[in-house]
Amino acid sequence: MTAAEKSEAVGRDFIRDIIAEDLAAGRHKTVVTRFPPEPNGYLHIGHAKSICLNFGVAEEYGGRCHLRFDDTNPAKEEQEYIDAIERDVRWLGFDWGKHLYHASDYFEQLYEWAEHLIRKGLAYVDDQSQEEMRASRGTLTEPGRNSPWRDRPVEENLDLFRRMRAGEFPNGARVLRAKIDMASGNINLRDPVLYRILNASHPRTGTTWHIYPSYDYAHGQSDAIENITHSLCTLEFEDHRPLYDWLIEHLPVPSRPRQYEFARLNLTYTLLSKRVLTLLVRDGHVSGWDDPRMPTIAGLRRRGVPPAAIRDFVKRVGVAKANSTVDYGLFEFSVREALNATAPRRLAVLRPLKVVIENWPGEKIDELEAANHPDDPSAGLRKLKFSRELYIEREDFMENPPKKFFRLSLGAEVRLRYAYFVTCKGVVKNAAGEVTELRCTYDPATRGGNTPPDGRKVKGTIHWVSAADAVNAEVRLYNQLFKNPEPDAANFAADLNPDSLEVLKDCKLEPALAAVKAGEAVQFERQGYFCVDTDSKPGQLVFNQTVGLRDTWAKVSAGSAA
Repeated sequence: MTAAEKSEAVGRDFIRDIIAEDLAAGRHKTVVTRFPPEPNGYLHIGHAKSICLNFGVAEEYGGRCHLRFDDTNPAKEEQEYIDAIERDVRWLGFDWGKHLYHASDYFEQLYEWAEHLIRKGLAYVDDQSQEEMRASRGTLTEPGRNSPWRDRPVEENLDLFRRMRAGEFPNGARVLRAKIDMASGNINLRDPVLYRILNASHPRTGTTWHIYPSYDYAHGQSDAIENITHSLCTLEFEDHRPLYDWLIEHLPVPSRPRQYEFARLNLTYTLLSKRVLTLLVRDGHVSGWDDPRMPTIAGLRRRGVPPAAIRDFVKRVGVAKANSTVDYGLFEFSVREALNATAPRRLAVLRPLKVVIENWPGEKIDELEAANHPDDPSAGLRKLKFSRELYIEREDFMENPPKKFFRLSLGAEVRLRYAYFVTCKGVVKNAAGEVTELRCTYDPATRGGNTPPDGRKVKGTIHWVSAADAVNAEVRLYNQLFKNPEPDAANFAADLNPDSLEVLKDCKLEPALAAVKAGEAVQFERQGYFCVDTDSKPGQLVFNQTVGLRDTWAKVSAGSAA
């Protein structure tokens, strides 16, 4: 299959078109991409788009994708983040093999190239403070002003730069800047900072270095060292590309990678700013980076989202050149599609209301058969025990129901899933007048939920759990973390949804659910998809809701807006 045919097979986009054309023209023999996260936080679903693209195109065209940590800011980097990033990329289904790299692997080479720029008169040491540099940088409509240190002699620059490396100066005392053009219409070319003094210990290099390269300087040169052919970045780096190219052009790098930008992923009701996500964790708005309400990959995994659903969602969104915002409902659709095909079905009553079958014979226990998956006969059957006392959902009963309420009410008959027809004959109330128990009768001729000999039909089927062997559990229900479809990143706390988490403490589950392992998905019939949370302990089951059976959030939010 040719490169063009491969592009067509996976779905064409402008990135794949570029790669196919480059291979056909002989510009590259092997496609080499990279995913280059900064280890200063957890990955989120926006990163998943970049991961799937970079690893995906490399795999499609028989190339390779590197995982490279751009670890140039030790003040914000932690081993926890490094471990989490590696875990998340693997979980998504991708493997970098032996190609794990770090920008810190290249610190010595990057430093030598910085001296090369100084010798060529293309970089200088600037003594201005950060505030002075900011003030002299200019605006989008006004050019910047040259630094008073811009024309320092080469030897003086080399001496100062070497002393910066040796740790002679405090943080912020000096920086190394590229000498490009302070009047450029692109502010990124107005003598950008290449190195800054940072007397901080690095997770990999310890206290060896007192100066660290900027992201813009380290990034492109790391690409060149690794012989990256296609450097794929999101659109916010588009204005940085002229600097990327300028550095590649003026340094003796071993290869000449090209940068291409694509639209980042934006979702309704979601913020993917690393600053915001960090503040959500730091200020206690969520329980941690893996809180199931977080859009982090760790949070989605804990919530029970399968990696296949994320890959499918990214494929549906596609690769475009213009930024747009994707409806969160599309993501949930991909999750339902993946889970519907694989998740076994189980019965769970989240808000239990007790039912007593008055004409049930004493302590008799009936064993009924239930399908593990209605569309997969190979999944087999399981046994459900039916007894005199049951639990149903509280919302499945109304004492004074409106028209078209086809569930249980006084005098009404419904089908219990896999079991019998039952009719409500009476209610028991507490002192406050609340219904605490239903008194019902069953029809023995309807075992298995079959239509009785007289042919009568019921319009409602509800689920249940036998009280005799019900398993107690805590179930956590989730809504969007933000109530606004376009939350304000500058004032995100005002847009937080106070109803993003509901904890149900006394849920009743069928006994088979006690054996579900962490990470395994199940469908609670009529409720949604759920998974066991990491907070679960023996005898203390905790389930997280992954997604409902249908998109109810859009209706809820539309109703509240009205």
